[in-house]
Amino acid sequence: MAFVGKFAGDLGAVVAAGNVVLGDRLGLYRALADGGPQTAAELAARTRTDARYVAEWLAGQAAGGYVEYGADGRYSMTAEQALALADPTGPVDVAGAFTLALGALKAVPAVTEAFRTGAGVGWHEQSADVFTGCERFFRAGYAAHLVQDWLPAFPGVTERLTAGGSVADVGCGLGASTILLAQAFPASRFSGSDYHAESIALATKRAADAGVADRVTFETASSTMFSGAGYDLVTTFDCLHDMGDPASAARHVRTTLAAGGSWLIVEPMAADTIEGNLNPVGRVYYNSSTLLCLPNARSQHGSGSLAGDGKGGAMLGAQAGEAAIRSIVLGAGFSSFRRAAQTPFNLVYEAKP
Repeated sequence: MAFVGKFAGDLGAVVAAGNVVLGDRLGLYRALADGGPQTAAELAARTRTDARYVAEWLAGQAAGGYVEYGADGRYSMTAEQALALADPTGPVDVAGAFTLALGALKAVPAVTEAFRTGAGVGWHEQSADVFTGCERFFRAGYAAHLVQDWLPAFPGVTERLTAGGSVADVGCGLGASTILLAQAFPASRFSGSDYHAESIALATKRAADAGVADRVTFETASSTMFSGAGYDLVTTFDCLHDMGDPASAARHVRTTLAAGGSWLIVEPMAADTIEGNLNPVGRVYYNSSTLLCLPNARSQHGSGSLAGDGKGGAMLGAQAGEAAIRSIVLGAGFSSFRRAAQTPFNLVYEAKP
């Protein structure tokens, strides 16, 4: 019965995910946070939605602890709930995370077949919700920590970028990390790259919308083929573990760095052992990796063991841990590697040529 109770909680979370995305897309969370305690009818009127649907939605949100239900029949949000669900500039984007999760579930048929054949499922084959949800979820953490916490842990990097340096953002996706850096360092120039052409097209548009297109360029290129050299900083944000050949990517990064340059590697929070990852964060990342990260790496690399095939083609997965990343980096010829910072969801490493 204890396990049945666990199952009930998990099933409720799965179906609640769709309702979180509904609440986000319809503006229900924002209206509830901004308007204070409201009945279902009042929230429906504020958002121009149907009151009966809203009543059902609110009850489910209250049952899950995502909103509060008062004795007067009104619903409200705590400051913490509002920060996570109704603030697009906050340090965590819960709705973005659920958008990513729901998008990943659409790949279950393709990944089922991949289990049988050993084939891959490329990032470009995933749902569009994967791309936008991934950007939203990770961007929140980058916005909260990248400039304020992570870069100051890299000696000399902030100074070089403030004076006017050059940065390559590898595996940039929709360009959130590239644009955040460009906004923080107006004297520097930035080059983002990703193998997914559709993401690059959207990144280019977003850079223009953000007013940084004069200093930011994007190219469709793999992690082993991105252009340029003499970079003061190369960054890989939550993507090294997705690559089919991270060792070759690391070697290419090394050749593109300027003397005294740095490689900033952001990876999912992970211990070096399975036992160390048997926790809620590990559960999120292992399951996401099964549907997204490992299939993408396999699509780029072909068949081979998870530990690699002796040719530098290790498929790391999202819970690789520090020891595995260290091995990849030092094996590529870097002279130093260290953990520079961390958050509950990320580990941040510095590598020097």
